[in-house]
Amino acid sequence: MHEYYQLADGFQIPEIGFGTYKLRGSYGSRVIEQALNVGYRLIDSAFNYENEGIVGQAIRNSSVARDQITVASKLPGRCQTYQKALDAIQESVARFGLDYLDLYLIHWPNPQQDHYVEAWQALIDAQKNGLIRSIGVSNFLPEHIERLERETGILPVINQVELHPYFNQSLQREFNASKNILTQAWSPLARAAEIISDPTIQKVADQYGKSIPQVILRWEKQLGVLPIPKASHVKRQIDNLNIFDFTLSQTDMAQLNALTKTNGRLKDLDPAVHEEF
Repeated sequence: MHEYYQLADGFQIPEIGFGTYKLRGSYGSRVIEQALNVGYRLIDSAFNYENEGIVGQAIRNSSVARDQITVASKLPGRCQTYQKALDAIQESVARFGLDYLDLYLIHWPNPQQDHYVEAWQALIDAQKNGLIRSIGVSNFLPEHIERLERETGILPVINQVELHPYFNQSLQREFNASKNILTQAWSPLARAAEIISDPTIQKVADQYGKSIPQVILRWEKQLGVLPIPKASHVKRQIDNLNIFDFTLSQTDMAQLNALTKTNGRLKDLDPAVHEEF
Protein backbone atom coordinates (compact mmCIF):
# COMPACT_ATOMS: atom_id res chain seq x y z
CA MET A 1 0.00 0.00 0.00
CA HIS A 2 2.72 2.44 0.94
CA GLU A 3 5.26 4.21 -1.15
CA TYR A 4 8.05 6.27 0.42
CA TYR A 5 9.99 9.48 -0.06
CA GLN A 6 13.72 9.43 0.59
CA LEU A 7 14.72 12.35 2.84
CA ALA A 8 18.00 14.22 2.44
CA ASP A 9 19.27 12.63 5.68
CA GLY A 10 18.84 9.13 4.22
CA PHE A 11 15.67 8.19 6.10
CA GLN A 12 12.47 7.16 4.35
CA ILE A 13 9.04 8.59 5.10
CA PRO A 14 5.61 7.42 3.86
CA GLU A 15 4.16 9.41 0.94
CA ILE A 16 0.96 10.09 2.87
CA GLY A 17 0.39 10.67 6.59
CA PHE A 18 -2.40 11.14 9.09
CA GLY A 19 -3.10 14.54 10.72
CA THR A 20 -4.25 14.65 14.35
CA TYR A 21 -5.15 18.33 14.85
CA LYS A 22 -8.07 18.58 17.32
CA LEU A 23 -8.07 14.83 17.99
CA ARG A 24 -7.97 14.55 21.77
CA GLY A 25 -9.11 12.31 24.63
CA SER A 26 -10.19 8.69 24.41
CA TYR A 27 -12.18 9.41 21.22
CA GLY A 28 -9.09 10.91 19.57
CA SER A 29 -6.99 7.94 20.65
CA ARG A 30 -9.46 5.51 19.09
CA VAL A 31 -9.53 7.47 15.81
CA ILE A 32 -5.70 7.49 15.61
CA GLU A 33 -5.48 3.79 16.52
CA GLN A 34 -8.02 3.06 13.77
CA ALA A 35 -5.92 5.07 11.29
CA LEU A 36 -2.88 2.96 12.14
CA ASN A 37 -4.84 -0.26 11.83
CA VAL A 38 -6.19 0.64 8.34
CA GLY A 39 -2.69 1.40 7.05
CA TYR A 40 -1.35 4.85 7.99
CA ARG A 41 2.32 4.75 9.00
CA LEU A 42 3.02 8.46 9.53
CA ILE A 43 1.24 10.22 12.40
CA ASP A 44 1.57 14.01 12.63
CA SER A 45 1.13 15.72 16.00
CA ALA A 46 2.37 18.88 17.76
CA PHE A 47 3.08 20.10 21.29
CA ASN A 48 0.27 22.64 20.81
CA TYR A 49 -2.28 20.03 19.72
CA GLU A 50 -2.23 18.83 23.34
CA ASN A 51 -2.53 15.22 22.21
CA GLU A 52 0.98 13.74 22.23
CA GLY A 53 0.05 11.40 25.11
CA ILE A 54 -3.07 10.29 23.26
CA VAL A 55 -1.06 9.59 20.09
CA GLY A 56 1.39 7.51 22.15
CA GLN A 57 -1.49 5.57 23.66
CA ALA A 58 -2.97 4.92 20.18
CA ILE A 59 0.41 3.59 18.99
CA ARG A 60 0.63 1.21 21.96
CA ASN A 61 -2.98 0.05 21.46
CA SER A 62 -2.63 -0.48 17.71
CA SER A 63 -1.59 -3.70 16.01
CA VAL A 64 1.40 -1.96 14.39
CA ALA A 65 4.98 -2.27 15.67
CA ARG A 66 6.61 0.99 16.81
CA ASP A 67 9.47 0.67 14.32
CA GLN A 68 6.93 0.64 11.47
CA ILE A 69 5.52 4.05 12.45
CA THR A 70 6.90 7.51 11.72
CA VAL A 71 5.93 9.72 14.66
CA ALA A 72 6.14 13.49 14.18
CA SER A 73 5.66 16.48 16.49
CA LYS A 74 6.35 20.22 16.54
CA LEU A 75 7.93 22.79 18.83
CA PRO A 76 5.63 25.63 19.99
CA GLY A 77 6.58 29.30 19.60
CA ARG A 78 6.79 29.90 23.33
CA CYS A 79 9.66 27.38 23.60
CA GLN A 80 12.04 28.69 20.96
CA THR A 81 14.91 29.85 23.16
CA TYR A 82 17.62 27.17 23.23
CA GLN A 83 17.13 25.61 26.68
CA LYS A 84 13.33 25.88 26.52
CA ALA A 85 13.41 24.12 23.16
CA LEU A 86 15.56 21.27 24.49
CA ASP A 87 13.27 20.90 27.50
CA ALA A 88 10.16 20.90 25.28
CA ILE A 89 11.60 18.18 23.03
CA GLN A 90 12.31 15.99 26.07
CA GLU A 91 8.78 16.69 27.33
CA SER A 92 7.33 15.66 23.97
CA VAL A 93 9.26 12.38 23.89
CA ALA A 94 8.14 11.64 27.46
CA ARG A 95 4.50 12.49 26.77
CA PHE A 96 4.40 10.15 23.78
CA GLY A 97 5.86 7.48 26.06
CA LEU A 98 8.49 6.71 23.41
CA ASP A 99 12.31 6.57 23.42
CA TYR A 100 12.66 8.90 20.44
CA LEU A 101 10.64 10.75 17.79
CA ASP A 102 11.08 10.12 14.08
CA LEU A 103 10.48 13.72 13.02
CA TYR A 104 10.41 17.00 14.91
CA LEU A 105 9.62 20.38 13.37
CA ILE A 106 9.69 24.01 14.50
CA HIS A 107 5.96 24.81 14.22
CA TRP A 108 6.26 28.46 13.05
CA PRO A 109 9.27 30.76 12.58
CA ASN A 110 7.79 33.60 14.71
CA PRO A 111 10.19 36.08 13.06
CA GLN A 112 9.25 38.97 15.37
CA GLN A 113 10.47 36.94 18.36
CA ASP A 114 13.58 36.00 16.38
CA HIS A 115 14.52 32.84 18.29
CA TYR A 116 14.05 30.32 15.50
CA VAL A 117 17.80 29.91 14.84
CA GLU A 118 18.53 28.91 18.44
CA ALA A 119 15.47 26.65 18.35
CA TRP A 120 16.96 25.03 15.26
CA GLN A 121 20.27 24.56 17.09
CA ALA A 122 18.35 22.78 19.87
CA LEU A 123 16.79 20.43 17.29
CA ILE A 124 20.25 19.74 15.82
CA ASP A 125 21.61 18.88 19.28
CA ALA A 126 18.57 16.76 20.21
CA GLN A 127 19.12 14.84 16.98
CA LYS A 128 22.80 14.28 17.87
CA ASN A 129 21.69 12.96 21.26
CA GLY A 130 19.31 10.45 19.69
CA LEU A 131 16.03 12.05 20.79
CA ILE A 132 14.96 12.82 17.21
CA ARG A 133 15.69 10.93 14.00
CA SER A 134 14.96 13.65 11.41
CA ILE A 135 14.59 17.41 11.90
CA GLY A 136 12.58 19.92 9.93
CA VAL A 137 10.47 23.04 9.99
CA SER A 138 6.89 24.08 9.41
CA ASN A 139 5.63 27.28 7.76
CA PHE A 140 9.16 28.53 7.03
CA LEU A 141 9.63 30.94 4.12
CA PRO A 142 12.75 30.80 1.92
CA GLU A 143 14.45 33.62 3.85
CA HIS A 144 13.98 31.77 7.15
CA ILE A 145 15.47 28.56 5.71
CA GLU A 146 18.38 30.42 4.11
CA ARG A 147 19.19 31.93 7.49
CA LEU A 148 19.19 28.52 9.18
CA GLU A 149 21.60 27.26 6.55
CA ARG A 150 23.81 30.34 6.82
CA GLU A 151 24.03 30.31 10.61
CA THR A 152 24.10 26.57 11.38
CA GLY A 153 25.18 24.91 8.13
CA ILE A 154 22.32 22.43 8.46
CA LEU A 155 19.14 22.38 6.38
CA PRO A 156 15.77 20.92 7.40
CA VAL A 157 14.78 17.75 5.56
CA ILE A 158 11.07 18.72 5.56
CA ASN A 159 9.10 21.98 5.42
CA GLN A 160 5.43 21.50 6.30
CA VAL A 161 3.29 24.29 4.84
CA GLU A 162 -0.34 25.09 4.06
CA LEU A 163 -0.95 23.58 0.63
CA HIS A 164 -4.13 22.71 -1.27
CA PRO A 165 -5.55 23.44 -4.75
CA TYR A 166 -6.53 27.00 -3.76
CA PHE A 167 -2.99 27.69 -2.52
CA ASN A 168 -0.55 25.43 -4.31
CA GLN A 169 2.69 27.03 -3.05
CA SER A 170 4.51 26.69 -6.38
CA LEU A 171 7.35 29.11 -5.47
CA GLN A 172 7.83 27.64 -2.00
CA ARG A 173 7.85 24.11 -3.47
CA GLU A 174 10.42 25.14 -6.05
CA PHE A 175 12.63 26.65 -3.35
CA ASN A 176 12.29 23.59 -1.09
CA ALA A 177 13.19 21.26 -3.97
CA SER A 178 16.26 23.37 -4.77
CA LYS A 179 17.49 22.69 -1.21
CA ASN A 180 16.49 18.99 -1.29
CA ILE A 181 13.75 19.69 1.28
CA LEU A 182 10.55 17.64 1.05
CA THR A 183 7.37 19.73 1.05
CA GLN A 184 4.69 18.42 3.39
CA ALA A 185 1.10 19.73 3.17
CA TRP A 186 -1.05 20.69 6.12
CA SER A 187 -4.74 21.22 5.35
CA PRO A 188 -4.18 19.25 2.12
CA LEU A 189 -7.95 19.17 1.57
CA ALA A 190 -8.32 22.84 2.63
CA ARG A 191 -10.11 21.60 5.77
CA ALA A 192 -12.63 20.26 3.21
CA ALA A 193 -14.57 23.54 3.17
CA GLU A 194 -15.80 24.69 -0.25
CA ILE A 195 -13.21 22.61 -2.06
CA ILE A 196 -15.15 19.34 -1.85
CA SER A 197 -17.84 20.76 -4.08
CA ASP A 198 -15.47 22.44 -6.54
CA PRO A 199 -16.89 21.80 -10.06
CA THR A 200 -13.48 21.64 -11.76
CA ILE A 201 -12.19 18.99 -9.37
CA GLN A 202 -15.50 17.13 -9.51
CA LYS A 203 -15.22 16.89 -13.28
CA VAL A 204 -11.71 15.44 -12.99
CA ALA A 205 -12.83 13.06 -10.23
CA ASP A 206 -15.70 11.76 -12.39
CA GLN A 207 -13.25 10.84 -15.17
CA TYR A 208 -11.28 8.58 -12.85
CA GLY A 209 -14.16 7.22 -10.80
CA LYS A 210 -12.59 8.76 -7.70
CA SER A 211 -13.74 11.22 -5.04
CA ILE A 212 -12.66 14.87 -4.87
CA PRO A 213 -10.43 14.22 -1.81
CA GLN A 214 -8.74 11.31 -3.62
CA VAL A 215 -8.06 13.48 -6.68
CA ILE A 216 -6.62 16.30 -4.52
CA LEU A 217 -4.36 13.92 -2.58
CA ARG A 218 -3.23 12.28 -5.83
CA TRP A 219 -2.49 15.73 -7.31
CA GLU A 220 -0.33 16.49 -4.26
CA LYS A 221 1.50 13.19 -4.56
CA GLN A 222 2.25 13.90 -8.23
CA LEU A 223 3.60 17.33 -7.24
CA GLY A 224 6.07 15.49 -5.02
CA VAL A 225 4.29 16.71 -1.88
CA LEU A 226 3.49 14.67 1.25
CA PRO A 227 -0.11 15.35 2.39
CA ILE A 228 -1.33 14.63 5.95
CA PRO A 229 -5.13 14.51 5.73
CA LYS A 230 -7.22 14.04 8.86
CA ALA A 231 -10.38 11.93 8.87
CA SER A 232 -12.32 10.55 11.81
CA HIS A 233 -14.53 8.11 9.91
CA VAL A 234 -12.92 4.81 8.95
CA LYS A 235 -14.29 4.87 5.38
CA ARG A 236 -12.76 8.30 4.72
CA GLN A 237 -9.49 7.20 6.29
CA ILE A 238 -9.35 4.26 3.88
CA ASP A 239 -10.46 6.37 0.88
CA ASN A 240 -7.71 8.93 1.58
CA LEU A 241 -5.11 6.14 1.44
CA ASN A 242 -6.51 4.78 -1.80
CA ILE A 243 -4.62 7.10 -4.18
CA PHE A 244 -1.91 4.84 -5.55
CA ASP A 245 -3.91 3.02 -8.24
CA PHE A 246 -4.42 5.89 -10.71
CA THR A 247 -2.42 8.72 -12.28
CA LEU A 248 -3.70 12.16 -13.22
CA SER A 249 -2.89 13.31 -16.75
CA GLN A 250 -0.78 16.43 -17.31
CA THR A 251 -3.93 18.22 -18.48
CA ASP A 252 -5.76 17.38 -15.27
CA MET A 253 -2.73 18.36 -13.16
CA ALA A 254 -2.70 21.71 -14.98
CA GLN A 255 -6.44 22.18 -14.32
CA LEU A 256 -5.92 21.70 -10.59
CA ASN A 257 -2.84 23.94 -10.56
CA ALA A 258 -4.89 26.69 -12.20
CA LEU A 259 -7.23 26.83 -9.18
CA THR A 260 -4.61 28.48 -6.96
CA LYS A 261 -5.21 32.02 -5.69
CA THR A 262 -2.69 34.57 -4.46
CA ASN A 263 -4.80 35.08 -1.34
CA GLY A 264 -5.68 31.39 -1.06
CA ARG A 265 -4.57 30.87 2.54
CA LEU A 266 -7.46 29.58 4.67
CA LYS A 267 -7.04 31.95 7.57
CA ASP A 268 -4.48 34.41 6.23
CA LEU A 269 -1.77 32.77 8.34
CA ASP A 270 1.25 34.39 6.69
CA PRO A 271 4.53 33.08 8.19
CA ALA A 272 6.16 36.48 7.59
CA VAL A 273 3.96 37.99 10.31
CA HIS A 274 1.99 35.24 12.10
CA GLU A 275 3.11 34.52 15.66
CA GLU A 276 2.25 31.19 17.28
CA PHE A 277 2.85 30.50 20.97
